[in-house]
Parts: sequence; C-alpha cells; structure tokens
Amino acid sequence: MVHIAEREVQLPEAVISKLIKIAAEDKSVLSLGPGEPDFPAPQPIVDFTKQFADKCNHYSAPGGRKELKEAIIKKLKKENGIIAHPDNIVVTCGSQEALLLATACSCDVSEQVIIPNPSFLGYLPLFELFNAFPVPLQLHEKDDWNINPDDLKHLIDPKKTKVLMLNTPANPTGNVLSRKLLEEIADIAVQHNLYIFADEAYEKLVYNKPHVSMASLNGMEKYTVTFQTFSKSYAMCGYRLGYAVGPKLLIDAMTKTHIYSTISAPTISQMVGAKVLGMDAKYTEAMRKEYDKRRKVIVKRLNQMGLPTVQPNGAFYTFSNIKDVTDDSFKFAFQLLKEAKVAVVPGKEFGTYGEGYIRCSYATALPRIETALDRMEKFVQKHKR
Repeated sequence: MVHIAEREVQLPEAVISKLIKIAAEDKSVLSLGPGEPDFPAPQPIVDFTKQFADKCNHYSAPGGRKELKEAIIKKLKKENGIIAHPDNIVVTCGSQEALLLATACSCDVSEQVIIPNPSFLGYLPLFELFNAFPVPLQLHEKDDWNINPDDLKHLIDPKKTKVLMLNTPANPTGNVLSRKLLEEIADIAVQHNLYIFADEAYEKLVYNKPHVSMASLNGMEKYTVTFQTFSKSYAMCGYRLGYAVGPKLLIDAMTKTHIYSTISAPTISQMVGAKVLGMDAKYTEAMRKEYDKRRKVIVKRLNQMGLPTVQPNGAFYTFSNIKDVTDDSFKFAFQLLKEAKVAVVPGKEFGTYGEGYIRCSYATALPRIETALDRMEKFVQKHKR
C-alpha cells in the first residue's frame, strides 16, 4: 500500500502548474504567466559554463565555495550595504532552498510566521511543511500593496510569533518597500525579537524606487536573513543557485542541515556564479530597461480596458483588479484561457486576499504582450458586469 503523509496531502494544488501545462501544449495560447526571465543567459555566462564544464564533477562544501562566498561578500557590501563574512553565508540550490533550510532551523511546531497576503505562492506551503503556523498579514490595493505597520503589530503574539516574511520587490504585486517603511518594520521586529526573512529575488529589477535591503539598516543584520538568487537578475533559473546571509548561529545550523537536503549547490553553478558577480552590469541593465518598457505598456493597457492596476515599481508582474468582471479569479483565468487563448495567474494562488485579482507577467516579448492584451480587452468588454 502506498501511503502519502498528511502534511503533503494538505498542500495546495497550484493552479499555475495546470495553466503553464496548457499554455505549453497549445501553441495558440499567449502566456502572461511566466515567473522567469524570457531572455537567454548573457553570453559571458554561457562562456563561463563551457569553461568549467570539465572541472565540476565533484561536490562542493555544504556552505558554498570559497571563491563564490568572497564574490558574494563584495557584492553585498557594494550593492546592498550589508557587511558579511564567510560564516554569515550559505550557498544553496536557489533561494527557495535557502528559505526551506532557514525555516527548518528556526521554526518549531506551531510557532507563528507572519506572511504578507497576497505574496509568493511558495511561502505558505513551505512553512506548513514544517508545521509552523502561518499568519496572514492582509495587504490592500488602496495602500499600493504596502505593509501597514499597525496591522502588523496587531498580529504579533509575544509568545508564538518567531518570523516575519518580507518580499521586496514583491511577487505578485510589484511593490517595493521604502526605506522609511522598512525602518518602521525593523523597529517592530527588534521590539518583539523577531527574525525577518527578507526575500530579495528581484533586487535588481526596480524602476521608480530604489531597492533597500533590510539587513543594511542599523543593527538589523542581527535579526535578518537575506535571501538572494542568480535566477532573476542574470536569467540563470536553470542553474539553481542562490544564497542566504544572516546571523552566524543560524547560518551554521542551515549549513549543517544542508548536508541532509542537497549536500551542496551544483559545483558548476557556483563556479559560474563567482565569475558572474564580477560581470559587467550592462547585461542585467539591458534586461531591466526592456522590462521597464513592457511595464509601461501593460499597465497602461490594463487600466484602459477596465482592470485597475497599481503601478508596479519592481519585479516583472502586474496585479490587476478584476472585480468589475467577476470576483472569482479562477473562473476569470480559465474562461480567459478557453475563450481568448491567454494565460494569466489567478490572484487567489497568492493567498486568500489575492482573490478578485490576476497576475500578469511581462517577462514575455512585447509583441506577444500586445497581442495578448488585445485579446484580453475583447474578453473584458464581453464579460464586464
């Protein structure tokens, strides 16, 4: 008899996987669903990969290769204002594994993790896998999807709350938290002795607002675990390379636990990553500029067709209000896919407070975006209440 653990059975079935499968199999579908760059890896990355292809057949140290850690330390100081040492860093198979390790090493059963809602669909199931207790922090469109510090304070249980999850720039809303707001959140975290898990996957993809790292604020390196990745900034999703930066005690525990998950991030990816961090910034900047161009087009068109959309300041997503058509984001997404051959992601995938919204990705070539928007506009006009 095959038995599946209750913790897995209770995990949500991600609708996004079904949409992606349909879009991949039906070539007439235009997908605004992708959560990864549509650009190829820059040529230097391809060249580095070939250079190391015959030198990478052994494991690396669980904490990460020395040359990569040294490159990360320089990058953090220069770009993020974070001072780190090698024993503050663990290199992982993408930042999602780093988050998994941090959760395993910091949260006991029933301890609470406050998660902004809507937020990245991977957070909630991950915390539930470790029997932590997720507490949703509702974000509001009227606040431009910013965290309300008063709402945060009301959710904290002095005995049970251990972690606050932050994502800036944010998926799915595109929100970028300001320095002032981060300082307010930092004061709350210090007052209640909370860890802050700061997911900065989209740190280089910002438009009208600068990205500020929580750990760069005075004293916050003691409370913050920063998660960064090569996936979005360098179009290296398939390399599965990320890292966490945080207090030595927790990083030591994560490094120890890493031996029992994947042992180490791929050796070739680490060797390439060490070179990439010294690469000319023009490659990432070219991608950022193209995303910005697409962002302006898609936000304008979505608003014009009657789907109110807050201007995103980071990442490569829009999060649009569909309530003039329907309150059911699953219904909207599947009906749009069936009738107009356009794939978007239902807002409810990102949490209960994402219901009534859809996420569109502009990590897609502009001509395809424009055609998809033409189809969407006809669909919205047909079904508008």
